[in-house]
Order: sequence, then C-alpha cells, then structure tokens
Amino acid sequence: MRQILPTASSTLVDRIRDDIVAGGLPFGSRLTLDLLAARYDVGHMPIREALRHLQGEGLVLLTPNRGARVRAVDVDFVRNIFDMRIAIESMLARRAAERIDAKQLARLDAIESEFEAKAETRDYRALLLLNRQFHSVINDAANNPEAESVLDRHRRLIAALWLLYGYGDDRAIGVISDHRHIIAALAARDGDVAAALAMAHAAKAKQGLIARMLSNEALTAVAA
Repeated sequence: MRQILPTASSTLVDRIRDDIVAGGLPFGSRLTLDLLAARYDVGHMPIREALRHLQGEGLVLLTPNRGARVRAVDVDFVRNIFDMRIAIESMLARRAAERIDAKQLARLDAIESEFEAKAETRDYRALLLLNRQFHSVINDAANNPEAESVLDRHRRLIAALWLLYGYGDDRAIGVISDHRHIIAALAARDGDVAAALAMAHAAKAKQGLIARMLSNEALTAVAA
C-alpha cells in the first residue's frame, strides 16, 4: 500500500530530499531535529515524520540513541535501486499485458501524447511527472500493489537525480520510442515482448543516469 502524506508533510520531505541530492545536506552529515527545524522553519514533529519517510527511501539512516545521518546517494546505491526496478517493472509489464483494458490503453496513449508535446518544449519536470503517470497505469493494470509499493519507494528520488544530473533531449527521445513500443505490446496482449521492453527501458534508464553521475564526478575531480 502506498504511503500517502499530507501536502505539507510531502512538501517538507521533498525539500529535504532535494537538499540531500543537491549536496546541501552533505552525505554522512548528522541531522539533528534542531538543525532541520531551524533550516525549514517547522517544528520537531514534522521533521521526525519526514526523517522516517526518508529512512524508508534509504536516504537517511536512523540509529537509536545516535540520531539521523545522511546516506550517500552514490553510483552503487543508484545501481542497486535500478537492478531491483528492472526485475519488478518487467514482471509488472508481463502481468499488465494479461489484464489491461481498453480504457487503460487509451489513458497510456493520452499520457504519451502529452509527454511528446512536453518534450518539444523541454519541460523536463513535466516529463518526469508524466513518465510516472505512464508507469502507474501499467502498474495499476498489473494489480500487484506490493510490487508497486517497492517501486514507489524511490520514485521521487530518481526524479530528483534526473533533474540534478540532467534529463536531456536524448533521454526524452529514447523514452518516447520505448513507451510507444510498450503500448503496442500491451495492446497486442504480448506479455513476453512487454516484459522484455520494460526490462530494456529500465536498464537504459539505469545506464543513462549512472553515466551522467560518473561524468559529473569526473568534471568535479578535474575542477578540484
């Protein structure tokens, strides 16, 4: 089951997550309630709730009697996340091909048309949101909420990483092609092809994001 946060709590979680990914809260740094309450101008209770949520995403480590620390969002962490996603998204696509209905297929087509329109304007935030909606339709069709909850755990983190390291036109073009092929496989009720396409789609996302992270590390090292 998805964890639904109130809007204010969700916004606070997003702000802390974005600061961690951008380096505003350095990896390995200690997070105290007082520090975060002052930084975000909120009370201790919302901070506690946000830290628990971010612990669920793997971004924050909570240790009894030792408080919270920021976990490193490095290449190994991202690789592990995507290895898990590749397997799960492939399975969900196969199940979706067996269960998807005409209304869900029409919804996928509508989302993809909007995705392509936003790609023309290079609205990358909108593209990431539409991509999430696209895959949510497939996951809903597969009707495996347990698997979907695992994917949801890191969905916002991955979006934040794409925005930080650069989504780019090349990524958008590849996603458009992949989505259209996935829609066709689902419409044909071909579970094998849908699963293979979803696996390749997630694998390309893994390869692309890690390549951007490594390129950024190399540029940072040269600048230093």
